[in-house]
Amino acid sequence: MRRTLSITTAALVLAAAVAGCGSGGSGDTAAAEGAAAGATTLTVYAAASLTATFEQIGEEFEQAHEGVQVEFNFAGSSDLVAQIQEGAPADVFASADEANMDKLTADGLEGAEPVAFASNTLQIAVPPGNPAGVADLGDLAGDLNLVICAPEVPCGAATQKVAGSAGVKLAPVSEEQSVTDVLAKVTTGEADAGLVYVTDVIGAGDEVEGIEFPESAAAVNVYPIAPVADSANAGLAQEFVDLVLAEGGQTVLRDAGFAPAP
Repeated sequence: MRRTLSITTAALVLAAAVAGCGSGGSGDTAAAEGAAAGATTLTVYAAASLTATFEQIGEEFEQAHEGVQVEFNFAGSSDLVAQIQEGAPADVFASADEANMDKLTADGLEGAEPVAFASNTLQIAVPPGNPAGVADLGDLAGDLNLVICAPEVPCGAATQKVAGSAGVKLAPVSEEQSVTDVLAKVTTGEADAGLVYVTDVIGAGDEVEGIEFPESAAAVNVYPIAPVADSANAGLAQEFVDLVLAEGGQTVLRDAGFAPAP
């Protein structure tokens, strides 16, 4: 929505500038051009599981920074870090695990030391009423349509770890590139169950039911955040990171079900 509003605003500014030229209003034209030139976009790459919380934090950031628009790229952390490594323009990177942030720092692409800001654990998501009768992690090895994240994605790595520690052999019908894709398969009835984060179950409301399982403690995902090196908006990038770490950002995360960083 922010991008759409920004484009609309830019169109109105351009129309006003053209009208000013037609009527000889050179002062109005210069003002319009100055307003357009003064707009700043802060690009934040963030794990898909952070979508709702970071959008809220982004709104707060925009309110505190007149003329700044926050644009997000939400996807699996492995995809996001690969895009940054290939030169995609990003100002901030927030990963759903430390392994993918390590890839960024290994290439010297961090603008400052990454800081852990939250943690998350897995939960089994099932459609309302739990038609397949799933009760625990062991039931996911049965004859049902199970959807999980791909191993290279943080939620997939966590899934493999908890299944391995519990000695449960999973046979998913599909492996998705983001946790939101897994959740979508469950909410639309395409899957009998899916392994997602606690926060995804909370965020989905009545669309799914969550089943806790003790083995989830074997894989706690820690979320780090850092400005990206060579950002054209390094100061703003650090201020966004600071907002996530501050009480306001932490409250948004806690309300969504995230646990504190260890």
